[in-house]
Amino acid sequence: MAAVIAGWFAFGGAGSSSAVASQTGPVTVRLIERFKSKSEENRFGLLEFVGGIEFSSSDSRLQSLSSIRFRPDGRHFVSVLDTGNWLTGAIERDGRGRISGLSDLSIEPILLRGGRPGSKTEADAEGLALRQGQAIVSFEQQHRVDVYPDPGFETSPPVRSLDFLIPRKELRRNAGMETVVASPQSSPLKGGIVVVGERSLDENGNLYAAILDGPLKGRFTVVRHDPFDATDGAFLPNGDLILLERRFSMLGGVGMRMRRIKAADIHPGAVVDGEMLIEADMGAEIDNMEGIDVVTGTDGAPHLILVSDDNGNFFQRNVMLEFRLLQ
Repeated sequence: MAAVIAGWFAFGGAGSSSAVASQTGPVTVRLIERFKSKSEENRFGLLEFVGGIEFSSSDSRLQSLSSIRFRPDGRHFVSVLDTGNWLTGAIERDGRGRISGLSDLSIEPILLRGGRPGSKTEADAEGLALRQGQAIVSFEQQHRVDVYPDPGFETSPPVRSLDFLIPRKELRRNAGMETVVASPQSSPLKGGIVVVGERSLDENGNLYAAILDGPLKGRFTVVRHDPFDATDGAFLPNGDLILLERRFSMLGGVGMRMRRIKAADIHPGAVVDGEMLIEADMGAEIDNMEGIDVVTGTDGAPHLILVSDDNGNFFQRNVMLEFRLLQ
């Protein structure tokens, strides 16, 4: 049975925080009302910052979010943690429509073949796609793309694995397939699953990527702009791919950016690049940004929701940020 972490939370003002006791310990949420802490600016090119939250818990399992996918209602979500767990729950919104809390959070171990939980090495989950009764997870270290039943993934081992097309020897141990995402059925990829490597590079320094099934099945590559690595992706309704990227250095800390890759550019043999939507450093409310999904807002516009991976580190944060795409 899933362990319930918390009920739902609602908070009243900028920077406010609260904690609600639960079976597994308190969860604290702080509102993020400004993307840049020292600026009132909320427009960044084609993106408008809507709001966000920082969340934490005394339950050590609530950490290391690697990918997030929302259900069609735009509220309930499924996430994979690189500690080898599923996280499910829902977001809550305040009267202005901004994310204000989390509800119905539960955690279950990701089961391996044979029905047992895996070690960190065996179950290092990095990417997640939801498609037509399937929860599809990419793993690194022991590189694979496994398919779980949906509903039922919390209590089921994988039902099969997908051929990920990228030569296994080209996948770096800790920089493999961070991105796995299902394309829209209405797009040229017709619902095909796409994977992108974090920092597994071909001879030209481009990121390995592949379309795993569908009419355009095959490999392609994504131009890498050093020092950024790909951490997740999400498709817009028109089939364009939003690629989330991260950089890290001891001197510069973490950075984040997003690129928009046109739907028509993604096909076997292609070398794709895209328009940069935003780039941010530690002057913004970011951390180790690893997950992204697209939901439709009540305004009818695509909204991008991002989550960070705190690596279970006291000096890092779990944050969830929301942007409206203006065109």
